[in-house]
Amino acid sequence: MADLAACFRDAGYADVRTYIQSGNVVFTADPATGPELEESLERLLEERFGIPILVVVRSRQELAATITAAPADHGSAELRSDVFFLKHPLTPEEAFAELPPLREGVDSVSIGPGVLYFSRVAARARETRITGFMSKAVFRRITVRNWRTTTTLLAMLDGPAG
Repeated sequence: MADLAACFRDAGYADVRTYIQSGNVVFTADPATGPELEESLERLLEERFGIPILVVVRSRQELAATITAAPADHGSAELRSDVFFLKHPLTPEEAFAELPPLREGVDSVSIGPGVLYFSRVAARARETRITGFMSKAVFRRITVRNWRTTTTLLAMLDGPAG
């Protein structure tokens, strides 16, 4: 993660911070989001690390809207909850249409702003059918973060840079 942060700093981004070993980088950019920034960062990372890396960028406001729009029980102790962040121009409706039949009483998926919210009942998590979705081509335009990581990233954006 230190190399990842250095890559962003060397490219001129400010307030660069990383979160655990998650591949998440919080930084200041202008513009703050958009397909052009994602493409620029993908080129930067491939040049630096020699492999293609999917980049999905969300501004502070977009991330806050994602958290606010989550289903009421998303992130509850009874569930294992994730956010599937979609790379532009993939829409939530397009991604949702690719989902396999979910296991009733175990899986739930909801559409949000540029995301799909996915939860499974923690006690029955091994019964999920979402793994079929992860093998589809559409999944190459998605990055997944668990709910704790998602909310922690917003807290990092709202906290002091350092």
